Amino acid sequence: MGELRTLKLRMLYIPSSLCASVPLRETVISLITATVTVMAFCHNASGQQAGVGPSVPDATRIVGSDQCAKCHQLEVQQWMKTPHFATFDALHRTPRAKEIADRLGERSIKRSSTCVQCHYTEQNQGGRMRVVAGVSCESCHGGAADWITVHADYGGEGVTKEREPSEHRMKRVEESIAHGMNNPHNIYLIARQCYDCHTVPNERLVNVGGHLAGSEEFELVSWSQGMVRHNFLRTGGTANGLPSPAELRVMYVVGVMTDLEYSLRATAVASQKATFGVTSAQRAARMKRRLHEIQKVTDDPLIQLALDAIASVELRLGNAEAITAAADGVGKAAHEFAEKADGTNLSALDALLPKPNQYKN
Repeated sequence: MGELRTLKLRMLYIPSSLCASVPLRETVISLITATVTVMAFCHNASGQQAGVGPSVPDATRIVGSDQCAKCHQLEVQQWMKTPHFATFDALHRTPRAKEIADRLGERSIKRSSTCVQCHYTEQNQGGRMRVVAGVSCESCHGGAADWITVHADYGGEGVTKEREPSEHRMKRVEESIAHGMNNPHNIYLIARQCYDCHTVPNERLVNVGGHLAGSEEFELVSWSQGMVRHNFLRTGGTANGLPSPAELRVMYVVGVMTDLEYSLRATAVASQKATFGVTSAQRAARMKRRLHEIQKVTDDPLIQLALDAIASVELRLGNAEAITAAADGVGKAAHEFAEKADGTNLSALDALLPKPNQYKN
């Protein structure tokens, strides 16, 4: 199992109708959100399918966390307790970071475009690029310049969020997403932001720089529901709310499927049998086994779609097209599962879910 050529997976053709369907949601707001996100995903799938590497926000569209804090002060305060925030002042000073920078021929990881992609937020200030934060609000939700005004308008001057008319909220959510906001309605769209970096899909960074080939222990539930969690809107700003058991079940499955997808994408770009390619292929194999464990207790047709997509394609050098096609199939299945799955019917997964004492703090 340590060699790329010994690992096998299969691809599946996904019909265009898979992306075309949008499930009926409980509220009109959810329906609008789902429609916009599915349309955006299908556009990428047909023309610009998710590739390898982080989806770096456009530095010209970054407004900074201080703008987010005007309405989301509690969320920003929570963020300031996390390693994502501490990266800005601390990471580039560590011996390990300096060692990687030296191997890559860089002065500092804070000045390296490769490193900045995952570890920092960069802003265009008068034509000059400056690192302004670690992993920040806009790293996950997208550069806010085009949507922050719409997002913060509850219906005119003096109208608070609590008094916002429902029809205005529908329009506000729709327009915010249309202008580039990554809204957490579909957990898969958020998970992609995590795995963009936590699978470290950069061969030179690993094989030459000596960077780890991904966060080996990364798992979506345990790494997002500890100190990173910031669900104050759920409780009206009174507490950092917890997802329901049903939501956690869906999140766990989507995390495994997304991990598998991005491990495949990393494997596809490997050009030599070395640490990067071998580690990525091994990770894909682990996620395949984990998804089989999930399917044994759920017997879910969308999970089966992902398993069918990876059943027989060979993880070997020179097979990038087939491996990428398999990753596309897994990604489409993950997106639809996140839209349609009813977590209340997935209680059989509870034994597989990480416990709160395992959350990353």
